[in-house]
Amino acid sequence: MGNEHTIPLYNRASRTANEWKNWLWALIGVVIISSLGWTHHLGRSPSARHVVPINAQQIIRECLSLNTLPGPPPSFASRTESDRYEPGTRVTLIQNATLWTGGDDGREVIVGGEILIDKGIIKAVGEDISRLFDLRGNVFRINAELSWVTPGINDLHSHLGVDSVPELEGSSDTNSWQGITQPWLRSLDAIDTHDLAYKSSISGGITTSLVLPGSANAIGGQAFVIKLRDTSERSPLSKVLEPPYHLLNGTRVDPSVPPRWRHMKHAAGENPSRVYSGTRMDTIWKFRAAYNEARKIKLAQDEYCAKASAGQWSGLPPQIPQSLQWEALVDVLRGRVKVNIHIYETTDFTGIVGLSNEFKFPIAAFHHAHEAYLVPDVLKGTYGGTPGVAIFATNARYKKESYRGSEFAAKILTDNGIRVVVKSDHPVLNSRFLLYEAQQIHYYGVPENKALQAVTSTPAELMGFGYRIGYLRPGYDADIVIWDAHPLALGATPKQVFIDGIAQLDKPATLTKPEYLQHVPRTPNFTREAADAIEHDGLPPLRTGKKTDDIVTFINVKNLWTKSISGVIHSTLNTDSGPGGVVVLRRGEVICSGSVASCLGGCILPGLITYGSGLGLVEIPAESSTLDGVIFDPIRGEVPSFVQDTEIRAVDGLSFGGRNTLLAYRSGVTAAITPPSSRGFFGGLSTAFWTGGKHKLERHAVIQDVTALHVGIGHYGASVSTQIAALRKALKGDLTGDRAKWFKAASDGKIPLVVDVSKADHIATLLELKTEIDEFTGNKLRLVLAGAHEAHLLAKEISDASVSVILIPARQFPDTWDKLQSLPGPPLTPESSIGLLLRHGVTVGLGVVEEWEARNQRLDLGWAYFEANGTISKREAIALASSNLEKILGLERQGDLVAYEGGDFTEFSSKPIAIISPRREYVHLL
Repeated sequence: MGNEHTIPLYNRASRTANEWKNWLWALIGVVIISSLGWTHHLGRSPSARHVVPINAQQIIRECLSLNTLPGPPPSFASRTESDRYEPGTRVTLIQNATLWTGGDDGREVIVGGEILIDKGIIKAVGEDISRLFDLRGNVFRINAELSWVTPGINDLHSHLGVDSVPELEGSSDTNSWQGITQPWLRSLDAIDTHDLAYKSSISGGITTSLVLPGSANAIGGQAFVIKLRDTSERSPLSKVLEPPYHLLNGTRVDPSVPPRWRHMKHAAGENPSRVYSGTRMDTIWKFRAAYNEARKIKLAQDEYCAKASAGQWSGLPPQIPQSLQWEALVDVLRGRVKVNIHIYETTDFTGIVGLSNEFKFPIAAFHHAHEAYLVPDVLKGTYGGTPGVAIFATNARYKKESYRGSEFAAKILTDNGIRVVVKSDHPVLNSRFLLYEAQQIHYYGVPENKALQAVTSTPAELMGFGYRIGYLRPGYDADIVIWDAHPLALGATPKQVFIDGIAQLDKPATLTKPEYLQHVPRTPNFTREAADAIEHDGLPPLRTGKKTDDIVTFINVKNLWTKSISGVIHSTLNTDSGPGGVVVLRRGEVICSGSVASCLGGCILPGLITYGSGLGLVEIPAESSTLDGVIFDPIRGEVPSFVQDTEIRAVDGLSFGGRNTLLAYRSGVTAAITPPSSRGFFGGLSTAFWTGGKHKLERHAVIQDVTALHVGIGHYGASVSTQIAALRKALKGDLTGDRAKWFKAASDGKIPLVVDVSKADHIATLLELKTEIDEFTGNKLRLVLAGAHEAHLLAKEISDASVSVILIPARQFPDTWDKLQSLPGPPLTPESSIGLLLRHGVTVGLGVVEEWEARNQRLDLGWAYFEANGTISKREAIALASSNLEKILGLERQGDLVAYEGGDFTEFSSKPIAIISPRREYVHLL
């Protein structure tokens, strides 16, 4: 494993031999010193005699252990009980399972296999193993019914417990602001055992996380690998997997046992530069200065030990030189720390790789690493071997450093022989859905085995614990997930999760998935697109393809979804002559659909609509020059007098051609509805635009100047009750100027009023206010609840009031106090918010939070369909981001269609190949 020094359980001979050799020399040294009677050095004349210190044995042992690399003790392979075993945990036998073991480079699958778990470890894996053991007595037997079973999911980059949820003023301990290089800090000292995300993440199959300090500092401190389950001790330390010995026994290390791996967080680039008002040059200098301090201590230790080993005790102090501040960085130089580095751009890779070679220390992994795929040879120059790369699947362009991020990065890195991990950066991404990241990199070209390894065995190896987690092997920790579908199938959900052999889900709500989801998904060919990403230095042109107004015929079409006034209409083009049909278009209009003898084909869907992000107003969120900006909030008294009574319109700040916008377009999202960017009560007027447009003067580029009026109810400075009072006043006409006109239009029911709100109590107040306003005006307020995390608690009342809901995001998470009662969905609850609200007759739409997420709208619909467990149809799922959003937000019906090859919208096998636009009278072949 190159610089990782990880030893598989069954291939430890060389490491063990070296350790025993070190211990043998230590014993010989001790015997020699003991034989001298602790008084004089052998062979010296009386004038050269000096006293041997009483602790010479301990010093020699410590000296010999300084360069011993971490690893399991020699007895680890023969252990019969986990060091994390909870007495009383019953023996478990999982039978009739489809086992992905992680063996054979991730290719080993055992169909109809069994796993025996006892005392926190896996006792046996294979076929018909139960006959080899006496299993009489209290054995918990699980018939997996051929469900897929994998090792637990390992997250290599998380802030679980240190950036805990719900987000409160005292809940974030991610970053320190006391200095740019602080290797002495420890994330363990900040881990909150009450973080609500532990249970949530476990429900997604996460069993182990590397909890890192934040990235504000060049050296942010020491990180710790934790198991997510609750322990009987309930302490942060009890969650740590293999705590380094100094945590248990003080700062002095027992030299009689191999050391345990330590972990550390570094950061290069924008983050430390911005926080400490410096530049990249300053950051690299601070790195070098810190490492030079550590190098001086290491040299002093080595010189001390050289003299001690030679018996030259004269003038030596009674202890090896130590520094409590710098000892962890000294261990980095000795190769005993897994260094994980937050890093993005080519220049930063060059600087950090140079640093590793100057001070001769290995690096475990580069994290985020959005430009790593452009410079694989630079990565390969790292001291001690090529690091792994821990990335997001599609999350990019949120700051300048990430602007060249590519969905093909994982494929390109894998093709270059570099180990790839996908990570959550929790709570940046909810780690519950880390497996979704693996599914996406598989979709974009990473082989099945490597995609599954990216969340199991590869992070385990990069953590240094590949000898006990990340595989289904005898002797390994019993961290196991039983899935309801193939792990790389969209929406795959745990049926049960075991950590240390203990079942974690109490009465899990299980889903019934279609047969085709039990097999590895077929995926499209993205070879051309991946090559374009490299050729164009990470910024391939997105306005490519042929536009034609001629007759276009799509063959092999199985499903055709179109829209009417009533919503989405579905046509299955199955025929007597074959399972597929044809769709013929002229100038973008469907003029014929019918039969053709063909094989299973793709589908045609309505163009999807995205809502909730700043698409069209926000290009790079962290770069103010690329934004429309945040509007002033009158409720805080921020507004200049000359626009005091003006309602801000998003259409006035609209920008076309952004990369997130065009990627959404090429992914089948043809329209976006965007309100002005706001962080307060007044939200302005949203606009609808065509994501494929070049500029706002292009024909039909702006679909609708104004769609809805927006406000927000939340913690924006003024009290919630003050905000409700302001809304009541505005809707009753007690305003002046342009703003009064638009609030009157809303109170008269002429345009929707969209309220960003999360908490059920605030929603209840809004429902009461709607009744009051309806009685006051004699009209019907078209109230829309956006975000609506706790709306499911008032589903009947919302339906009775004819109020619509836009859930943002589609899979919700209680990251703030107002979202505490979010409905998580299976396996924690039988229903999701989507299914429950639809069941009560509420018109529901789905939205996204950030601009990069718009491209994944289709996958959100597929996820919603599978999670509903048969209670909603595919037609209803498509409507969530098409006809329902049109109805909710007052958008005139869009006629765009999108053609997909390879399957329907619920399948990873499908790929958009054409945008069909009757309004613009052409077909855009992508």
